Amino acid sequence: MGTCVTCGNEYDKSFDVVKDGETYTFDSFECAIQKLAPKCTHCGCRIIGHGLEANGTFFCCDSCAQNSGVSGLRDRI
Repeated sequence: MGTCVTCGNEYDKSFDVVKDGETYTFDSFECAIQKLAPKCTHCGCRIIGHGLEANGTFFCCDSCAQNSGVSGLRDRI
């Protein structure tokens, strides 16, 4: 039985995720997303899809990138 690093719940169906050599235990994908998914620099939402990146800065969509002054990124080609 593992203990979720996000919410502290002990759960018999917990799972581990290894990121950058560090192991995290979670009880749900929701908790994994809250702990590990990057946040959009502009609006602050968690990026659970592909997102966009410019110079190490993450955005959830092209609109947020443009509103932050970043051009040349596209949601799709």
